Amino acid sequence: MTEEHAGAAEDVDSVLGALADPMRRRLLDLLAAQGQATATTLAERLPVSRQAVVKHLTVLDAAGLVSGTRVGREVRYAVRPTALDATARWMASLAADWDRRLANIKRVAEAAERDARQARPD
Repeated sequence: MTEEHAGAAEDVDSVLGALADPMRRRLLDLLAAQGQATATTLAERLPVSRQAVVKHLTVLDAAGLVSGTRVGREVRYAVRPTALDATARWMASLAADWDRRLANIKRVAEAAERDARQARPD
């Protein structure tokens, strides 16, 4: 495995781990809809405390899914689509690989069936 591939795999792991939690997905949805928001503003719209929101945002930030910008005393968070786009490309590539594998299996199975029919005496 190349260093670049290993780094990309770690990024995907990080993104998928962050997205595994429903509250973090909900935070991403809110941020995508609002453009930017503070942890306090987000907590007002969710059934969790501000501290819980901050912890979730920290995980999302570590995965590269959000970024925080300090404005005065507040930190405003926004979605960073790059990591999500890279993960979506990885998933599409994985799906294409499986499609090719399944097509090969189908082709082999159909050929075996055809050969079996031709080998039977009528």
